[in-house]
Amino acid sequence: MLAASLLGIVVPHVYATPNVVKVGVTPGTHAEIMEEVRRGASAGGLQLEVIVFDDRTRIDAALAAGKIDAASFEDGPGFEAQRRRYALTSIGSTVTLPMALYSRKLKTLTQLQRGATIAIPADAAGTARALVLLQNFTLLTFSDRAGLHATLADITGNRLHLKIRQVPRSQLFAALDQVAFAVIDNADAAKDGLYPARDSIGIEDARSPWQNVLAVRAGDRGEPWVAQLLTAYHSDPVAKFILERYQDSVRRPW
Repeated sequence: MLAASLLGIVVPHVYATPNVVKVGVTPGTHAEIMEEVRRGASAGGLQLEVIVFDDRTRIDAALAAGKIDAASFEDGPGFEAQRRRYALTSIGSTVTLPMALYSRKLKTLTQLQRGATIAIPADAAGTARALVLLQNFTLLTFSDRAGLHATLADITGNRLHLKIRQVPRSQLFAALDQVAFAVIDNADAAKDGLYPARDSIGIEDARSPWQNVLAVRAGDRGEPWVAQLLTAYHSDPVAKFILERYQDSVRRPW
């Protein structure tokens, strides 16, 4: 009997539902939340295995290669950049790990003086995210065409004439002694014992463009287990766990 391919018949690829859905995560927050998701999913008949990757750069490749079935570790802009390399798709949001404004000199932003010096991350991604956050607090405006890739050159308005110093991420905490405030990413702040809900004078919104996403291979998007996984993540028990565990230093966009 001739094989279907030899007869000219196009046979669509069949994506079988895995017995155990393997979800790749990074250590810490994403792993902790996914363990809670795993418990809830199990009660609904979906078996998850949480695979922790110490090297986050390996996760999307592992997902594309079929070594895992889903991934939860990456913010929206970071994921969009990877879509150029891999046939992956986002099926929904997970959590936002908020960037925030920290200060040793100010209790609130209303105390910010004209001409003050502030610090933001020096790398391109950190600069863009910080500038968007400062715009949200009406401290800066910049060209619409800059979008999520804003640079200092895109600034069109600076109502308090703030002096903006770009500082390597590893030095932002130390810079708090020299500046009015510093804009620090969630992971970098946590390394120095800072938590946005407790310590910041301004925090990124949960529905930031940098909210994290739950990703699967594009061909799996319509599989029943995908909807089950997202439902398990967006459940009341998981929402309660996030609030009690992180006290709004990890935020829910759903």
